[in-house]
Amino acid sequence: MDVTLETTIYDLLKEYPFLEDELIKINPKFKKLKNPILKRTIARVATIKQAAFVGGMKPVELLNKIREILGQEKLDITLEEEKEPIPLWITNEPKVTLNANELLDQEKNPLAEVRKALKEIKEGEVILIKSDFQPQPLIDEFKKEGHKVFSQQVGENEFFTYIKKA
Repeated sequence: MDVTLETTIYDLLKEYPFLEDELIKINPKFKKLKNPILKRTIARVATIKQAAFVGGMKPVELLNKIREILGQEKLDITLEEEKEPIPLWITNEPKVTLNANELLDQEKNPLAEVRKALKEIKEGEVILIKSDFQPQPLIDEFKKEGHKVFSQQVGENEFFTYIKKA
């Protein structure tokens, strides 16, 4: 398997199960991969690129560390970093606030919990997700569904992700 930025974590671990422990060595934030709910849900859609954001790493750095472990040649890729301006709508009082870390600790699926919350709120209302990582797979999923999403680091190990229902 040729490992790229678009390879999902699920496919990667299915092909190379030993990489789970190696990923945790690369970045302790990846210890969340031990969570069976996360492994069955988010890991299926999360790419290496997205996982890098979760771990606070540069995508190419993570990719090349994985490729090195697998004996694959490092890739020389340059990605443009997009700096999104802070939207005014995040100043709206969130209708729902969820803590992704607590949900994972309770073996709940943050993606499913946010979807439930979205069903309960009106168009234009906002959900706030707090976490100690940037939940890039979740961000990408809700953007694909047409919702407005903005995520920002607010502390050393704290991210706020806002989702505005479309």
